[in-house]
Amino acid sequence: MVVDNPKLSEYPLAIDAAGKDETCVGRIREDESIPNRINLWVVSGNIRKRAALNAVQIAEILIQKYL
Repeated sequence: MVVDNPKLSEYPLAIDAAGKDETCVGRIREDESIPNRINLWVVSGNIRKRAALNAVQIAEILIQKYL
């Protein structure tokens, strides 16, 4: 989910992603130090993603592609 509105100071915070499956992205900017690169801010519900959802998503991919 993209949350990036500098005029209203809207960008993703960890509290916004807590308890959700979505990963939030914001502060998307051109990287002035390296050509053809961007910088962005990414937040997610780390406990939820790491503890349960990630394992389920890996299992779904394995089932779809390999089993």
